[in-house]
Amino acid sequence: MGNAGVVRNRKLVYISHTMLLADKRAVIYGAGGSLGGAVAKAFAEAGARVFLTGRHKTSLQKVADSIGGEVSVDVVDGFDEHGIAEHLKKVGNLDISFNAVGVDLRQGVPLIDLSMEEVVEPVTRTLQTRFLTARAAAQVMIPRRSGVILSLTATPGGIGYPLTAGFAMACAAVERFSSNLAAEIGPHGIRVVNIRSGGSPDSKVFADAIANQPEVMAGVLRQMEADTMLKRQPPMADIAHTAVFLASSLAAGITGVTVDVTCGTTAGLNYRAHSPEYAVLPNKKK
Repeated sequence: MGNAGVVRNRKLVYISHTMLLADKRAVIYGAGGSLGGAVAKAFAEAGARVFLTGRHKTSLQKVADSIGGEVSVDVVDGFDEHGIAEHLKKVGNLDISFNAVGVDLRQGVPLIDLSMEEVVEPVTRTLQTRFLTARAAAQVMIPRRSGVILSLTATPGGIGYPLTAGFAMACAAVERFSSNLAAEIGPHGIRVVNIRSGGSPDSKVFADAIANQPEVMAGVLRQMEADTMLKRQPPMADIAHTAVFLASSLAAGITGVTVDVTCGTTAGLNYRAHSPEYAVLPNKKK
């Protein structure tokens, strides 16, 4: 890969893409999941010392083994306020916090057919873990006046998305929390950015669904691709590479926003634009 230039004192300073996060310490919550693990690997490849956390040591160790080198594995519940704080004492100088913790929820059912608990619980739980980990990170970062706090949402956070129930509201809540937190702790030199994913076909949740219902999922994926501008869904690598960039000094001026990595799903009525092979050629003038 090529190098990226950063202007400092009117001089162009080049930074190697391969070590964008050299000497940084990054904590990943929910690192045992497929997307959390992908981001952890990308951070490590970019030079960061990664601290993997989650509720199940087996899945965390599997990710650690795939990374190799100096990787820390700790069982930390992303909903445990005390456990989060104690773990950060072990980490020391925290540079990057990334929360990919998932929650149980119900989708595919109209809102009017759901109970209050089914709608509200995912919102409460999702915001709870994002709040606890971000607050703990900020408290460690403020004295050093440096750090990046990243979170993750999905397409329903940016548009009206039928049958996504409490998940859509949870995404919207996290995106607003991220921007508000950025406004409050920005003066301390800390950046807060959310990443909005479009759903990665190579993630475990999709892979499991495809294995269980291949014909149904084939149609679902075709529709999801049709809803994008690029006519494809973002693989986990797209999300992981975006996280590396946002955590690096190349993104030093980016904070308080949600970066959309949905391949254009949230920006237009993309199902009306067909793939090139189906495009209708204009009639020739006689």
